[in-house]
Amino acid sequence: MKGKIKKVVVVGGGTAGWMSAALLKRVLGNQVDIELVESEQIGIVGVGEATIPPIQHVNAVLGLDEAEFLRETKSTIKLAIRFENWRKQGDSYYHTFGAPGKSQAFCHFHHFWTRARQAGDTSSLWDYDLNYLCAEAGKFAKLKVDDPMWELHYAYHFDASLYGQFLRKYSEQRGVKRTEGLIELVNINPESGHVESLVLKDGNVIEGDFFVDCSGIRGLLIHQKLGTGYEDWGHWLPCDRAMAVPSERFDETLPFTRSIAHSAGWQWRIPLQHRNGNGLVYSSNHYSDDEAADILLNNLESKALGEPKIIPFRTGRTRRQWNRNVVAVGLSSGFLEPLESTSIYLIQSAIVRLIHLFPHAGISADLVDEYNRQSKREYELIRDFIILHYYLNERDDSQFWRDTRNMDVPERLTEKIGLFRSNGGLVQDQLDIFLESSWLQVMLGQGVTPRDYHPIADSLTDAQLKEKLVNTRKLKREPLPKIPSHDQFLEMFCKPR
Repeated sequence: MKGKIKKVVVVGGGTAGWMSAALLKRVLGNQVDIELVESEQIGIVGVGEATIPPIQHVNAVLGLDEAEFLRETKSTIKLAIRFENWRKQGDSYYHTFGAPGKSQAFCHFHHFWTRARQAGDTSSLWDYDLNYLCAEAGKFAKLKVDDPMWELHYAYHFDASLYGQFLRKYSEQRGVKRTEGLIELVNINPESGHVESLVLKDGNVIEGDFFVDCSGIRGLLIHQKLGTGYEDWGHWLPCDRAMAVPSERFDETLPFTRSIAHSAGWQWRIPLQHRNGNGLVYSSNHYSDDEAADILLNNLESKALGEPKIIPFRTGRTRRQWNRNVVAVGLSSGFLEPLESTSIYLIQSAIVRLIHLFPHAGISADLVDEYNRQSKREYELIRDFIILHYYLNERDDSQFWRDTRNMDVPERLTEKIGLFRSNGGLVQDQLDIFLESSWLQVMLGQGVTPRDYHPIADSLTDAQLKEKLVNTRKLKREPLPKIPSHDQFLEMFCKPR
């Protein structure tokens, strides 16, 4: 396609649509016109309420006031995910956004801890993680520190529908045009095969040079019109349905997500300022919808505020997330269950990647191929990290867990597990959103124990090693008495000034 991109049409609203519109407008400004088409008659999934730290980059680029953002979206702070019953029933561990101890050049802190453990030390790796300590104590503050020892990395829980509304207001104030209407027809150029225009039910015709498909799982443009194709990953991730329901908030709002494994799936619990978000991700081959509803509603611990909503899905990815003059963003680009809260990140990543590779003089095969290469790799890496939780389990209470433990997993994942089990080695692949500390926590939490450690850990005497660990634990705990509770922070920080 030759010629400059003068107008971008975003198909669909919600978080995917309005984040796409907001970022494109903020970065590209008046270089392109942006029009978003959505219909109030089409509901949004709206269960993606937990995020990971890169969401802060989006908010920073948009120039959002954090206090206003927290108020308007009913946000709370997320320091970690607590995984319960994943390794075995009754067991739990945290995947935090922090990192244990303080690493040095060529040798991560956990190698020193591994050496100490082999000599009889009984401390947990998480004892050296400030994120964990604050999560357990229900505390949070925005710490301004020079030493990474006291860094407190965080993300947010928010109401996805309110977040979409917040971004809509932001976008419209900056010149994004919103058009209400149901799309009845998609016109394709017979020569190029590119989308030319959308015809709405009321007869309105929306023309564009480039289209961002945020129409959800149905993929109105990328799938229904362009027939792009889908790569199914159900053989690795067998859950294919989710059920969501809000419930009354608790008296105390904890700064972490809970992920509670059941016999054929897992339950999320996400605290917001005004309610809890709850859901069950499950395999329809093992639970009927009625059984799933029974499990979910009997494990809320607070009054349900509605009826459970069923969301069927198929884990996998769209084979070409940029096809012709259409880029799929959000659920139209693929689906990875929300175990590690990556849904909103993948929206962010897709649109940032598009901005980096945005066509100037026209769409070229080089741009399209590079976008698709990066998207494919990113999805695969997140997929492998999610598989990790299922594969490394010791549960024997159901066929579901036995099957996931015995499945064949991607070769690269096998290599990473083997490396860590051998000598505690960690590798972060290019485009992997999960840091080495994330892989470390999940593998340890799921029961993988390194047989060896890095030789640098032997540079200390036994007494020096003991002193190092004692001092690190002491230093990590030092800020705790001065940090307010999570609820106190929200009350103080979100107060209109």
